[in-house]
Amino acid sequence: MRNILSSPLVHLLLLSLVLVLMAEERGATSASEIEKKEEATVHIVYVDRPEGADPEEFHIRTLGSVLGSEEAAKGAVLYHYKSAASGFSAKLTPSQVEELKKQPGVLQIVPSQTYQLHGPGARPRGGAV
Repeated sequence: MRNILSSPLVHLLLLSLVLVLMAEERGATSASEIEKKEEATVHIVYVDRPEGADPEEFHIRTLGSVLGSEEAAKGAVLYHYKSAASGFSAKLTPSQVEELKKQPGVLQIVPSQTYQLHGPGARPRGGAV
């Protein structure tokens, strides 16, 4: 009687199992890559609001049209800019940014950035000279 482990059928089954496991691993990587691309980050949205419109209401309506509801928009908005510029900051995914760019009144959307100032009298570690 031949050894069952040297059977071509067993080799074929093992090869199939390895290929299935590799395909599942590849699928998991793709899903995590998609999730990473859709991670929400803070953006500043500059708008040209209509004359006489309440700034906050306009911001919520504009964002609500992308997020599906005004309640979702209220939860996503972090700050309303009303003085020097008209706009708002919100946590948005890349696909939400693309959809928001198509909305009437949206002028520009930029990722929020934090800058550290290192001027005279200040050290990088925060101590004074």
